[in-house]
Amino acid sequence: MEEMKDIQSSIDHRRINIKKVGVKTVSYPVTVLDKAKSRQNTIATVNMYVNLPHHFKGTHMSRFVEILNQFHGAIDLQNFQQILQEMKDRLDAEASHMEIEFPYFLSNGGFGETLNIRQYTCVMCGSLNSSPDLELRIKVPISLPINRTLQNSLPRSMGNWGHARVAVRFNTFMWIEDLITEIEKCIDGEILALASAEQKMLSVESVTRSIGTCLSDLKEIKNYSVRVENLCDDYSTFAMLES
Repeated sequence: MEEMKDIQSSIDHRRINIKKVGVKTVSYPVTVLDKAKSRQNTIATVNMYVNLPHHFKGTHMSRFVEILNQFHGAIDLQNFQQILQEMKDRLDAEASHMEIEFPYFLSNGGFGETLNIRQYTCVMCGSLNSSPDLELRIKVPISLPINRTLQNSLPRSMGNWGHARVAVRFNTFMWIEDLITEIEKCIDGEILALASAEQKMLSVESVTRSIGTCLSDLKEIKNYSVRVENLCDDYSTFAMLES
């Protein structure tokens, strides 16, 4: 029997570069680093792309999932670059790109009625061309205490004031929990300021500045961006800054 030809990897003489080719919204179980418990199991949504050289007709899409399986779902910022390199090598690509979005859970360590589990949306993004570019994005919800007299700043969602979206690139390793803790300290400080007579509403500008000041003081962080959004009834307000 005649052997089937690998059409996907054959030469294409049209010399037209495809910017990106890959797979997206792949649900995949992953294990991420957890400071308190060593590792945390979660389900991620994965997008994987490569820049296809003009001399290739295409690539086998199954190879993307094969590469994920090779790392057994244990994915963090430390081995993210290894995955990008493997994509580049196996698919003979000029550049590789990957986005992994997953829910990350933190608890206060209590039990029963005192147990409080908080969920955060995290996204690891990376590209590898001649050098790697890795970024961690976190969405931190902002809620106001219901027992305070904050009717002017509370939407109908009963305390769900809005959220902060923070994207960082690192100089050195930093636990996700520690980064979230630092962000929430800034938010809590601004909420406590509502008790003073001088400040009656929580503003997106003040929360954004506070988080930016905190991130600027962390030696682990190379650069960052912050976007704080207040969810009102009929519209939303936001403020953002970049280092």
